[in-house]
Amino acid sequence: MKKYFQGILMGAAFAVGLSGFAGSASSGEMVFKSGDRSSGYTYATKETQGIQDDDMGNPAWGYVEDGGDLWNKVDGKAGKSCATCHGVESAMLSDVGTRYPVYNAKLGKMQNIEQKINQEREEKMGAKPYKWESGQMLAMTIYMRNQSHGKPMNVSIDGPAVPFFEAGKKFFNKKRGQLDMSCTNCHVDNAGNRIRANMLTEAQGNGFPTYRLKWQKPGSLHRRFRGCNKTVRAAPYGYGSDEYVNLELYVAWRGRGLSVETPAVRN
Repeated sequence: MKKYFQGILMGAAFAVGLSGFAGSASSGEMVFKSGDRSSGYTYATKETQGIQDDDMGNPAWGYVEDGGDLWNKVDGKAGKSCATCHGVESAMLSDVGTRYPVYNAKLGKMQNIEQKINQEREEKMGAKPYKWESGQMLAMTIYMRNQSHGKPMNVSIDGPAVPFFEAGKKFFNKKRGQLDMSCTNCHVDNAGNRIRANMLTEAQGNGFPTYRLKWQKPGSLHRRFRGCNKTVRAAPYGYGSDEYVNLELYVAWRGRGLSVETPAVRN
């Protein structure tokens, strides 16, 4: 990210004049409401929306640049990079942010982007997998999802994905923890209401990995799932667990039609 922040310093003299335009080339195309579904962007303050809309001010934009470097970096025993096999126009980049998680026949279950990244690194590149929530994994995931920026969420819940979708839906609606609360209690029944100082949203995942001002860094959707489970005093599942990948599928379906916003900014 050093290169990114050096660029900010060099361009500081222009920042004020560009703040209304930087990063907003596709703002007219962005869909923050689709049917009865609303992105977390619509629940954010104008100040937070402004941070997301301005590439110069979005603190996660450096991760996009870092992810691009990692995409082109040769790594592992096979002497390959991601770009060796996947061109810029390939489906691995152009629509990856809209359609994952997807069913993986070899695994016999759903697979999300982070898991796909590590599978490719191990099997195709002979490289070590990234650790979940590491700077490398976040940068790569943000970069890949950003290639779908502005495109509508469109996951498949048909065919072999059906039982996993149903499992994710069941998880979303099941009460758990000492507070005996479900995802539905907060994000359907009380969307738009406040819990302490925070506005409850519809729990859409179209902006993840998201830069949370509370975290002061980006985080994955599974980090958010774990945080919610802890809030209701329920034992969280592990990153990449089947339970969370199924839940991710259901959440992605709930946001169908909403634009991919990665990297979004939230409170």
